[in-house]
Amino acid sequence: MAWLAHGIGGATDLPIPLSYALVGAAWALTFSFALLAFAWKHPRLDPLSPGIPLPASLRAIIDCPTLRGGLAALSVTATVIVTAIALFGSHDPARNPAPGVLYVFLWVGVMAASLLVGPVWKVLSPARAMHRLLCHLRRRPTTTGPIDYPESWGYWPAAAALFSFVWLELVYPNPGAVAAVTIWFLGYLTITTTGLLLFGTVWAERADPLEVYSSLLGRLSPLGRSKTGAPVLRSPLANLAGTPKHTGSVAVAATLLGSTAFDSFTMFPSWRALLANAATTSQLWSTTLATLGLLGFIGIVGGTFWLAARATGGLTPTARAHLPTELAHSITPIIAGYLIAHYLTFLVEKGQATIILFADPFQRGWNLAGLADRDIAYLLSTHPALLGAIKVLAVLLGHILGVTAAHDRCLRLLPPAHRLTGQLALMLTMVGFTFTGLYLLFEA
Repeated sequence: MAWLAHGIGGATDLPIPLSYALVGAAWALTFSFALLAFAWKHPRLDPLSPGIPLPASLRAIIDCPTLRGGLAALSVTATVIVTAIALFGSHDPARNPAPGVLYVFLWVGVMAASLLVGPVWKVLSPARAMHRLLCHLRRRPTTTGPIDYPESWGYWPAAAALFSFVWLELVYPNPGAVAAVTIWFLGYLTITTTGLLLFGTVWAERADPLEVYSSLLGRLSPLGRSKTGAPVLRSPLANLAGTPKHTGSVAVAATLLGSTAFDSFTMFPSWRALLANAATTSQLWSTTLATLGLLGFIGIVGGTFWLAARATGGLTPTARAHLPTELAHSITPIIAGYLIAHYLTFLVEKGQATIILFADPFQRGWNLAGLADRDIAYLLSTHPALLGAIKVLAVLLGHILGVTAAHDRCLRLLPPAHRLTGQLALMLTMVGFTFTGLYLLFEA
């Protein structure tokens, strides 16, 4: 993150030279594609496969209305408390935990939890909780609103909202400012709650940036739903195959992946020097330059993927036009890999620092729960070789899963004569993403 040190080291974190990691990653992807081409000749990923039913007691806990309602109530309470701290606590981000709550726990922690147990923001969202309460008081259904959500909007509102967040994080001159964080989050709550009241829950599913992000990564969880809605264990790739296909899917994926790449790029001394020189002219020029850089990374990721997905024959122009949306889900494992590689240290160690700040949130000399006496345990930073290995494995596994998801979908969409050749451009694009991602992670 721009407002605090990442806890992400450079190439010295690697237990092997960076060049070896790059070459090994490229060969691993190439062999994976070759293996898929010869051993995976028919579609296998079914999001409605029976899976393994969970024990009845565990199913009852997962779907317990009281538990879900209690978690939602806790989320609303936590939101009120953190908002009060943001408004009435210290304006110094080194003393106020509000920026850490947004950047560490919501942006990273919720998404990491979604990888493990599914789209948790659907349960924790304070906006959804407030919407349910208002609908209950007005005796209205939650699924619909007075206005129909336009299908043409798809995920575009979520993409725009995600861009607003990454712009705040990576471009705004003072992203850690308590006021800036508070304004963004209150704006998010207001817009999301209003959208829910106007359009129903479809707004949360397609326009809420945190829920869309959480739901995408939740597709990689081993927890899924059967045809009857019962929770089951299923292959994460099978769950991923059920990702909804809406316009704007590529924009969401490109914003998430492109912004992460740009975040690493901003650590390069040459880029920092360029912005510093621009700032001597005016802060506006420096901010504009950084905005263009962020847009450039997002545009390159989205544009490259869009062209690669369409680079096949044997389909009508209309069918080819739908390929980027049909294949956008294959970027999700790559996003997940970079989430782990890029932010794992940040979550573990900056997360502890944020919790410690709750010891005295209003600067009254408190020491709640003895938090002020706690020290940060640098569990990962002190083991650079292990951290480097985790980074490489996370990025590589994400790309292999992405190639697998794309291959299976191509078997369903492309005519037999083009099932392999039609994937070559996408394969080369993913190799390029691997090279670029690892280079940015370890050389920044």
